[in-house]
Amino acid sequence: MRIFTRYILREVTSHALLGGALFTFVILMRDLGKVLDLVVRDSASFGDVLRIIAYTLPPALTVTIPMAVLVGILLGLSRLAADSEITAMRASGMGALDFVGIVSIVSAVGLALSLFNSLYLAPRAASGLISMGETLKNSQASFEVQPRVFYEDFKNYVLYMQDVTPGAGAAKWRHVFLADLTQPATPHITTADSAIVVAGAPNSPDAQTIRLHLLNGGQHEISPTNPAQYDISTFSSMDIPIQTEAPGDTHLGRLDTPIVALSLPELWRRGRAYDASNPDHPPSIYRIQFNKRFSYPFACLVLMLIGVPLGLASKRGGKSTGFVLTIVLVFIYYFLSSVGEAFAKSGRLSPFLGIWGANLIFAAAGAFFLYQMSRGGVALGVFASIGAWLSNLATRLTSGAGPDSLASRLTPDVATLLRRFRSTFRVQFPLLLDDYVMREYATNFGLVLFSFSTLFVIFTFFELIGDIFRNRTPLVTVGEYLINLIPFILYNVTPLCALVAVLITFGALSRTSEMTAMKSSGISLYRIITPVLVTTLLISATLFAFDELYLPAANRRQEALRSIIKDKPAQTFLRPDINWISGETTHNGDPSRIFYYQFFNADKDSFANITVFEFDPNTFALVKRIFATSANWDPRVNSWVFVNGWERTFSGETVSNYQPFTVTTFPEVKEQPSYFKKEFLPSQEMSYAELSHYIDDLRQSGFNTRQLSVQLNKKLAYPLITLVMAILAIPFSLSMGRKGSLAGIATAIGLAITYWVVALLFESMGNVNALPPLLAAWTPDLLFGIAGVYLLLRTST
Repeated sequence: MRIFTRYILREVTSHALLGGALFTFVILMRDLGKVLDLVVRDSASFGDVLRIIAYTLPPALTVTIPMAVLVGILLGLSRLAADSEITAMRASGMGALDFVGIVSIVSAVGLALSLFNSLYLAPRAASGLISMGETLKNSQASFEVQPRVFYEDFKNYVLYMQDVTPGAGAAKWRHVFLADLTQPATPHITTADSAIVVAGAPNSPDAQTIRLHLLNGGQHEISPTNPAQYDISTFSSMDIPIQTEAPGDTHLGRLDTPIVALSLPELWRRGRAYDASNPDHPPSIYRIQFNKRFSYPFACLVLMLIGVPLGLASKRGGKSTGFVLTIVLVFIYYFLSSVGEAFAKSGRLSPFLGIWGANLIFAAAGAFFLYQMSRGGVALGVFASIGAWLSNLATRLTSGAGPDSLASRLTPDVATLLRRFRSTFRVQFPLLLDDYVMREYATNFGLVLFSFSTLFVIFTFFELIGDIFRNRTPLVTVGEYLINLIPFILYNVTPLCALVAVLITFGALSRTSEMTAMKSSGISLYRIITPVLVTTLLISATLFAFDELYLPAANRRQEALRSIIKDKPAQTFLRPDINWISGETTHNGDPSRIFYYQFFNADKDSFANITVFEFDPNTFALVKRIFATSANWDPRVNSWVFVNGWERTFSGETVSNYQPFTVTTFPEVKEQPSYFKKEFLPSQEMSYAELSHYIDDLRQSGFNTRQLSVQLNKKLAYPLITLVMAILAIPFSLSMGRKGSLAGIATAIGLAITYWVVALLFESMGNVNALPPLLAAWTPDLLFGIAGVYLLLRTST
């Protein structure tokens, strides 16, 4: 019995650890980009970055520990059942309750870890994130400022500079323009040739300020009541403290974070007393959170009760059946949990029933079926039927044989297309062996792509379930959103699916000695992998074409539908809130120009209260200032007509010319109306050509295009990473030999995590100008490609 116990525990625990690592990795990927930004900006120490990662981990573990226990039970027992080891154990006298007793050890450990995490670690981690968010907010402000971009997140200030040199603890700006908008109609203007910027020390009185040490500049101030009164002063150096109001990170400052950070006694106290000063958080909200601290940990037990009989009944299909069962049970449990929480928040259910409802349902069902199964009752036949049905489904998913197999319908018949290509162009590819390898690879790729896409759709549905119930979104709208989200998911998971498919394909060929047979017949390894590389190259080309021709439109539709689900106003891509814009870039020594306006009517091409600033291109000193209460575009004279304003030109500390006007034009202001009608479009909603034109249009207008430039290069580099992943996976799949699929799963997770971290790191470096956009996008491809080719060349052929 002890041998059986150790054997079952080893099988269940190994799958649980791998499943927990995978689920935790998927959840943490959403925040990893923000963390890596802190690294490359040098705005947080290495210790701060490690603390942020540590603080982010416990909230993720709250969800992933119960999922890991379920994955371990289902995959472990399903594998044992498929190999008839469960039958042998039961023949030796083990009953269903004996398996429950053994597996309950894993569940008990998961419960203890989850309780410790939920009651102790997670609240402290949330509190730590809030504290670090406040601490880093000020230092981030001095480093997030980008050149030729209007930064409006300082209190009552708008900042613009033409060049930025970052540094540790300080930054140097060149050609600085600072507008004090305490009086928005008459902003106080400060210009400087350069500035040294130092952030306030954390936990000091100046923690929420940055200090600008300006060099060689001037200040311009106009009276709000008398436009004729205008003061100018120059300086060689001057210090200006600016209070920061940098926006908090969405993951560090969510609405429910203060509740999540409360201790258990504090939740209990607030849940029993109504706080009139905080009507947005009634006592039921705290009682809901109090119950959630316990309900998710105890899911380790209730999921075990329902998972054991299903795992024991899966006599065919093995891990494939366990994987399908995992998806189904995870969806059902978290769907019931999310619905119960939504009902509890709306007052339709008590906090206890709303939060514990899913646990009670699963516990009752699991206890009943375990009791019946132990007695050989009706549940045995029911679960045997469920297991047989799921086994048949898994077999159809994983088998590429037969015209009716689901995999055959999901995956394109690449081999048939290439055979036609061979007969048309009379080339010796693909041959019979190529057909076989390509079919196996395409089948595995289709299965993995389907599985990963399903998981992402389920996670997305869980994320939105609260909004769906709160806003009473029609299910038709939700279904339409998920359908339009699938193209985005397919595009993002395809490289990972290619990696896993290669590991599965060549790992299976090695375990069944088919790879040895191929080599013994005189076929080189490079010839064996050629059909897989050709297929992957076609997938990469298809991915690029997919992004060019279909994906942008699908992304626009799914973003619009998501706004409906979130009950947000219909999104417009025009940016009416933009009141500052730089003029067209010139290279002939003409003055630099900045426009400031309080309103722009895009339909009538007219401004209200517009100011035009002109600067010396060498010193960035203000040389001319134009103000008008209105300005209209006149196509007959092809110029802007300024109405009721004045013009001033400057020489040092004096106004060399002051000219009021009623109606006039300024030929030097050559920007057309279309120049001011900028659109804000996410990069994923544009094709390569559209994004390239969009960047050119925004760059000269004072908008930050650095991140867009990185995304432009990624539109070419990202599809090719699919081929790179396939090349990298081949040596690992061959080296696994007979180690089993667990080694392949662990390898896939490790490679995926490594690539994701490296890709996000270089993308962040490109976003802050630490690397050119070209290198930021292509370096991960080059690094992993070189590593893959090197390992492939060292592999025995």
